[in-house]
Amino acid sequence: MQTRLRDAILAGDGVGAAPLLTGGREALTRFAIHMRHYEASLVSALLDKFPACVWLLGEPFITSAARDFVHSRPPSMPCIAEYGVDFPKFLADLPGAARAPSARALAEAEWHLGHVSVAIDYAPLGLAALAPFPAETLADIALRLQPGLAYVSAAWPIDDLLRLYLSDAAPDRYVLEPADIWLEISGARGEFRFDRLDEAEFAFRKALAEGASIGAAAEPALDLDSGFDAGGALTQLFAARQVIGLSAIPEGTAT
Repeated sequence: MQTRLRDAILAGDGVGAAPLLTGGREALTRFAIHMRHYEASLVSALLDKFPACVWLLGEPFITSAARDFVHSRPPSMPCIAEYGVDFPKFLADLPGAARAPSARALAEAEWHLGHVSVAIDYAPLGLAALAPFPAETLADIALRLQPGLAYVSAAWPIDDLLRLYLSDAAPDRYVLEPADIWLEISGARGEFRFDRLDEAEFAFRKALAEGASIGAAAEPALDLDSGFDAGGALTQLFAARQVIGLSAIPEGTAT
C-alpha cells in the first residue's frame, strides 16, 4: 500500500490512488494536498541547497529542474539534509544547462559547502602527536581529519563564481574561462571557506581524507609532481588544525 501511494504521488495520479483512500469526504482533494506538499517541500529544500545555481541559471529553470528531480528521484532516506546528492549530475544533463557548462561543478561545490558548514569541529592535534611513532613507521600512519572537509576538482574556476555570488556584486558581464582547479572546502558551526591547492597537494590531502596512510597518500602526489614534499605538506596540514586523530595501519594493509 505504501509503495502504491508513493508511486501515485510521484506520478501525480490521484485517480490511481483513489481505491486506497477511505473514510471522510473529498478523497481526491485530500490526496492532492499530499501531492502538493511532497513536491513543494522537496523543491524548496533543493532551492535552499543550491542558491548559487539559482543565481547562475535563474529561479524558473532551477525550480523546473527541481520539480522533475523530486518526481524521478524520491528520497531514499528519511533525512532531508541528505537529499539532493545526485542533483548536480541531474542538473547538468538537462538540455538548458548547456548554456552554463560549469553548473555541475558549481552545484557539487555548493552541496559540500552546505555539509561542511554544519559540521562540528574537534580539538586538533599538533605535529608532536607523531612523536611516539618510530620514523620508519610514519608511512603507515593514517590521519583522521576534521569532518568539515571536502575536496572538489573542476574544469572551471567555480570558486570565482562562488565569490561573485557571495559578494552580491556580480558584474554586468563576466566571461568564465575554463581552468582546472583543485579546491579544499572546509567549515564548521555555520562557517565555511574554500581554498585552491595545487594538484599534488590536493591528491595528497584527498587521499588522507579518504583513509589512506601517509605513505599511500604521498604516492599519487609524487606521481603528479616528483618534487612533492610530503613532509612539508603534512606539517601544513597539522598547522591548519585539520588533524584530529592518528592510527597505525598494520603492515601490508595500508590503503
